[in-house]
Amino acid sequence: MQVNQEDRIAPQEKSANTNTLAIVAVAVAAIIAGGAYYYFQAGEPEPVPQPLEIADIIEEPLVTVADIPEPVIEEIVETEVIEVEPQVQVEPLPTLSNSDGYVHKKTVEIADGMKIEPLLVEKDLVRHFVVFVDNLAQGELARKVSPLKAPDRIFTVSDITNKTYLNPDSYHRYDLYANFVANLDEQQLAATYKELTPLLGEAFQELGYGEMSFNQRLLQAIDIMLAAPVIEQPIELDGVSVNYQFVDPQLEALPNAQKLLVRMGPENTKKVKAALRKLKKYLAG
Repeated sequence: MQVNQEDRIAPQEKSANTNTLAIVAVAVAAIIAGGAYYYFQAGEPEPVPQPLEIADIIEEPLVTVADIPEPVIEEIVETEVIEVEPQVQVEPLPTLSNSDGYVHKKTVEIADGMKIEPLLVEKDLVRHFVVFVDNLAQGELARKVSPLKAPDRIFTVSDITNKTYLNPDSYHRYDLYANFVANLDEQQLAATYKELTPLLGEAFQELGYGEMSFNQRLLQAIDIMLAAPVIEQPIELDGVSVNYQFVDPQLEALPNAQKLLVRMGPENTKKVKAALRKLKKYLAG
C-alpha cells in the first residue's frame, strides 16, 4: 500500500362563519338599543294625561300593516382570500466550462457552516467529480481528479512487539470529510443534485459512455463503497516506508476505493456508508 497514494479524496384556527358573526352582531345591537331605551326612559316621570277637546282631534290616514315597507335585508357574501406566493428567482445554470464559481457556491451552501471550502479544488469541479465517481465505480481512486484536496495530516504507523500497525490516530485525518458527508441535509442535497444534473450529465457524456447516465454510474460507485468492510480491530501492515501493504490478504485484495474507507477507520466508514445508503435510496427512487 502506497502511503503517498492514499490521500484524496400550527394548524390555523378556523374562523367563524361570516353569516353567524353577522347574526350575533345584529342581536347584540338590538339588546344594546333596547337597554338604552329603557335606561333613558326609566328616570323620567310619567306624563299626566290631559283631557282632550274635539278640536284637538285631527283625523289622520289609517296606517295598515300592508303599508309598512318590508325591511331590506342585505345578503352578506363570503369572499375567499387567495394568498399569492412570491415567485422565487431561480439562478440560471451556467455552462459547464463556466460552472466552477456556481458549483463552488452550491457546495459551500450545502456544507452549512462546515469548513469544507479550503478542501475544494478551484478548477473544473464538475468534471473532477464526474471522473472521480467514474473511477470509484470501477473500484479505483483517481487522485489527480479528486474534487477535494488531500488531508493535511500525514499517515503514521505504530510498531508493537516487532509488528507494524496502522496508527488509529491516522483515522482522524478523514474526520472532516466523513462529517461533511454525514451531516449533509438530505433534502438540500437532493435539490442541489437535481439542479446540477444537466452539468453532471454533460460532463459524463464527455467520457463517451453512450446511453448510460451519470445517475447510473453514481449508483454503481455507491455500491462499490457500500461493499467495503468495517474493520474494528487493529490493522497490521507489512513492508517499509512507502510500500506498506495489508498483511491480511483479504484486505489487500480489496479495490483501492474500498481500501480508502478502511484507512478512514471504522467510525468514519460507518458515517460515510450511512450517508451513501440515504443517497442511494434517493437516486434509485
